[in-house]
Amino acid sequence: MEKENYIQFEEYLAGSLNQAELEMFENKLKTDSAFAEAFQTYKNLSHYLSDKFGNETESEAFKENLKSISSKYFIQKDEAISEEKTSKKSFTFYKYAIAACVIVMLGVFTFGEFSNPSYGDFNNYDTISLTVRGENDDLLKTAENAFNSKDFASAEKAFAQLIQIDPSNAELNLYSAISNIELSDYDKADELLTEIANENSAYKNKAIWYLALSKLKQEDVLACIDILKTIPEDAEDYERAQKLLNKLD
Repeated sequence: MEKENYIQFEEYLAGSLNQAELEMFENKLKTDSAFAEAFQTYKNLSHYLSDKFGNETESEAFKENLKSISSKYFIQKDEAISEEKTSKKSFTFYKYAIAACVIVMLGVFTFGEFSNPSYGDFNNYDTISLTVRGENDDLLKTAENAFNSKDFASAEKAFAQLIQIDPSNAELNLYSAISNIELSDYDKADELLTEIANENSAYKNKAIWYLALSKLKQEDVLACIDILKTIPEDAEDYERAQKLLNKLD
């Protein structure tokens, strides 16, 4: 891929192409698969750098590292590009981006780190404290401790027993569903979460959020997106849902 292509990528993203250049660029995206793939990589990289290095100090330090790496892997044989043209085409930013692409190819970064989000990026659980109910204290404590220590097999075993005693308990069903997501028993998890999401309990929106995460772990991106869009603005997980949506779109 020629360096001029990367300059075009940056100009396209910045909205600085004229109408003729824009039409040529978009036509090339449709007809040249290698060009389209390189553009997608560049766009994902740009978003990644923007999100990960928003702090100016971190950004400048990162750029300096990339600049150093770039000098090791690129032969400076294209000096025919004048300083004037270089400045107009935002070539400096390109050099940082292409250096980062080299890092990707060398395996320092993985493409997945700045492209598709994973379930592991979002399955951060708060410590749970289950309501104590008399004769079930020991079983509740077992479920609670197992879940908090991420022993999801033991947690699910305890939750299953508790649900037999109190099948309509939305809290128990929610944590049972989460345990089943972690155990990759998606059918059971999704069934439980769908039931909670269709009820008017305090756990309704939380169930929708975890149903979306279940679909993400199953790599059913379209279903995940559709579910995320149903989370209301007043939900506790709304901001995280929007962050995930932005990464998936």
